Amino acid sequence: MNRSSQASAHDQRATHPALVCRLRTAATRARGATLLCVLGCGLAATALAQQAPAPVQAAVSRFLENETRGLPGRVQITVSPLDARNQLPACVSLAPFLPAGTRAWGQISVGVRCDSPVEWTAYLQARVAVIGDYLVAAQPLRAGQILGPADIVRREGDLAALPDSTLTDVAQASGQHTRFAIAQGSPLRADMLRIPPAVKQGQAVQVVTVGAGFRVASEGVALNNAAPGEAVRVRMGGGQVVAGTARPGGVVEIAP
Repeated sequence: MNRSSQASAHDQRATHPALVCRLRTAATRARGATLLCVLGCGLAATALAQQAPAPVQAAVSRFLENETRGLPGRVQITVSPLDARNQLPACVSLAPFLPAGTRAWGQISVGVRCDSPVEWTAYLQARVAVIGDYLVAAQPLRAGQILGPADIVRREGDLAALPDSTLTDVAQASGQHTRFAIAQGSPLRADMLRIPPAVKQGQAVQVVTVGAGFRVASEGVALNNAAPGEAVRVRMGGGQVVAGTARPGGVVEIAP
């Protein structure tokens, strides 16, 4: 190749600096060889037809529709098209995939792999919106407030744009205590709330031991706050300290 030809080839590669792929044709596969080329140089384009953007976009849309089945709310999928100036060879079979650690939720990148007649991989940007109800504070809430029906209101929006811990069911918030003050209209998250204690420090509690065919109950004083199901220490009348599990109604259950 003379110098003018080398310069021309260099200029063509420079105009397409981002589009580099590994190509493996059926013939080179048989020989176990791999052809590495810069698609912008036009070598693939002269041998194979260019990949049309529409089929790639449609394949990704169908893939995401399948991946999002079963999600709550109404799913809305938007896929950015493949650049019409791409130099990818036309593909016989497109195989979309999600990169490792990615789920079909919110703003994502979706890969599309082609195995025949030439191997290439492209990535398209997509957005998966999940429209559904979530809970917000109906009024300003103070720290330590027990939430009731008047404190909670439903709002519709894109769940994928909210933190994963955002609450969607009134039962998840009703009767719980706020950990800190919450402004009106703020989406309610699980980390904002705590379950009210079943027993409180200093509270007189009933200590119950239940076994096969027997139930023994005695009185004691709780040494710490505990929500239902949490561990609690109790000082018994004789001064002995025992550990049990807090239950609703000021009951502490001890394993026999």
